[in-house]
Amino acid sequence: MAGLVTVWDVPFRAISPALVEAAAQEMTPQQKIDLITRSKGQIGSGDQLRRFFYGDLEPVGIQPGGAGMVVNLYNKANNVTFSYCSTFDVVVAVGTGNVTEFPSDQVK
Repeated sequence: MAGLVTVWDVPFRAISPALVEAAAQEMTPQQKIDLITRSKGQIGSGDQLRRFFYGDLEPVGIQPGGAGMVVNLYNKANNVTFSYCSTFDVVVAVGTGNVTEFPSDQVK
């Protein structure tokens, strides 16, 4: 198995060093927000939110939505609010600014 990894590692780097370098670069905060926005409503988007903005989210509101209630989490550094449903571990809405309550059609 180790030989197989070595065989594939060398040609990959030789063929596409730019691809390897791009994969290793850190994402910008805006790229992280865009990724969460594209994956909202999908399982795993809550995990992305925690991974990308761990310790940087402040609860600013709770409202009906998702599978009962959702919590709106504000990221002051990027001026973005995420609406999070903990029952399904998904982000259901993303908005610019400090949003205490999203329109009901966005958090269903």
